[in-house]
Amino acid sequence: VIQIKRRLGRNDRRRNNTDSSQNATTFARALPLQVRTAEAAFSIYDYNVRMGEVGRGGNVAAARKLFDDMPERDKVSYASMISIYLKHDEFHKAERLFCETPACMRSIVANSAMVHAYAKAGRIDRAQEIFDKMPERNAFSWTSLISGYFKLGKVDNALDLFRKMPEGDKNEITWTNVILGLARNGLVFEARGAFDRMPVKNVVAWTSMIKAYVENSLVDEAFELFKVMPMRNLYSWNIMICGFMDKNRVNEAKELFESMPWRNAVSWTTMVTGLARNGMTVLARKYFDQTPNKDISAWNAMITAYTGEGRMVEAGELFKSMPKRNIVTWNAIIDGYSKDRQEDEAFLHFVSMLRSCISPNETSLTSLLTSCTGILGVLQAHGLIVQLGFDTETSLANTLITMCYRSGDISSARVAFDNLEAKDIVTWTAMILAYSILGFGIHALQVFARMLRSGHNPDGITFVGVLSACSHAGFVKKGRMLFDSIRSAYGLELMPEHYSCLVDILGRAGLVNEAMKVVDEMPPDKYDGVVLGALLGACRLHGVDELVDQIGDELIEIEPASSGGYVLLANAYAASGKWDKFSELRKKMKDRDVKKLPGLSQIDVNGKSHVFLARDRSHPEMEEMYKLLHEKLLPQMQDFGFDTAVIL
Repeated sequence: VIQIKRRLGRNDRRRNNTDSSQNATTFARALPLQVRTAEAAFSIYDYNVRMGEVGRGGNVAAARKLFDDMPERDKVSYASMISIYLKHDEFHKAERLFCETPACMRSIVANSAMVHAYAKAGRIDRAQEIFDKMPERNAFSWTSLISGYFKLGKVDNALDLFRKMPEGDKNEITWTNVILGLARNGLVFEARGAFDRMPVKNVVAWTSMIKAYVENSLVDEAFELFKVMPMRNLYSWNIMICGFMDKNRVNEAKELFESMPWRNAVSWTTMVTGLARNGMTVLARKYFDQTPNKDISAWNAMITAYTGEGRMVEAGELFKSMPKRNIVTWNAIIDGYSKDRQEDEAFLHFVSMLRSCISPNETSLTSLLTSCTGILGVLQAHGLIVQLGFDTETSLANTLITMCYRSGDISSARVAFDNLEAKDIVTWTAMILAYSILGFGIHALQVFARMLRSGHNPDGITFVGVLSACSHAGFVKKGRMLFDSIRSAYGLELMPEHYSCLVDILGRAGLVNEAMKVVDEMPPDKYDGVVLGALLGACRLHGVDELVDQIGDELIEIEPASSGGYVLLANAYAASGKWDKFSELRKKMKDRDVKKLPGLSQIDVNGKSHVFLARDRSHPEMEEMYKLLHEKLLPQMQDFGFDTAVIL
């Protein structure tokens, strides 16, 4: 047994950390034999040392095997295993083992580790409970709990705990956490007071105070402190440069960068990112090209700069030349193609990412989904989301619902909605808007009723969908009641869109005078073109010609550069046969260089989207298409009472 022990010791000195798990398994298998043949050959100390080595090597399972096979354990054994779990983000296993640990075996190390873990996870009550039961405490346990309270915004609790902390336990880390905790809760001047009271300030404390100023946009105060620092580290230089860049003070950032005694990869990347964010992509590329030993962050920063400006050719070339890529790289290029409306490229790069064994995340799938321009693309993305197990992610599901209804697919939107268990207000609102926009007013109101029963309170956007649903369904009384409840029942501020919906509800029902009264009684700051447009539409629908000129002129005066008002007024003139005024308005649009965006239609055939603009004759089969429209579709539209002659 002693020979086995010595041999393992020699192997450990020769092998690197990757071999530690194999040694641990051999060691663990030898233990039962050792127990039978030479009881005292291995001590608890030997087990603890070996377990720590295996844990540091990353083999948590082998470390636990050693722990389980120990004939007896001490406080160090439990503390080591708990620490190994926490180091490798296995919080629940650490929590379970801590609960199983006898009270007499809970050392200050184990207790402090769990206080830190609970505080970090936001479970401050549990952290406080363990802290209160600790027979002795150290600086780590005090500081962890103080930081936990600051993280949750419980500043008074944090400061009360700091005051109770023994002066001898307050170290630089504690003071630094107090400074940053105060600053991140908006108490930057109180943070400066704590900094000034700090008995001994090291470079970390100085840097933390500078960071506190920068995070609160007090760049001048940060720079004044930076100038009197007795000693600066790279981190303080980089923070100060970042602060100047965030305030668009590029020249000062450049001067500071040039005066740095030495620079690291973060310094260069900060310059590249800051210049790009300030619209100086050419200069950003110059700094990027000068960057020595570019790390992946520098590459990602430059690609993001190009995609942010829609320069996808340069972004693509840089992407191809990268020596190494990570999930941030792939997300940046996919998102770039998505925003540039290059759906095929976004999909191709997503597939390439999967083939490169990079696992997508929520950001990847959101970018892919928003790149879709047609129903087939949305369905493909939906399938990938389900296949990869992301359909239960709330924010992604919300985007999926929105993209489904935008492509006209209400069924898939409802499937995504029903499959999501953790619905938030955005989820409910998206589904209400889906039904409302696609004309299913009653369904929208049913979802709204379910939302209220689930305990979620609506927001302003929710009411836009609900009121729009009432308009489509012709529910005048319910629409008025819901409009009144926005302020009276939910305490929300009325938006111009709410007034517009109410005007539309009344206008569609023929209550034009009441709609006019709503507009007259509106607060001036809510008065906009959307509301007037709804009123003008009501006048046109019910032939109230005497108000058309007045409302139309006012609408054009409010939004002279927008084609929407001109189009609404022109269609009203056409509906009432006022062709001379129709022609005058068209001339006015031409004189003012106001252009109406052409209408378009889209259809997906065999996985490819085809887009047709109004009066478009570029398609090779256009003659056959127009023949089909005139001979079949147009008569059907006229049978439904739709008069195309009065639409501009």
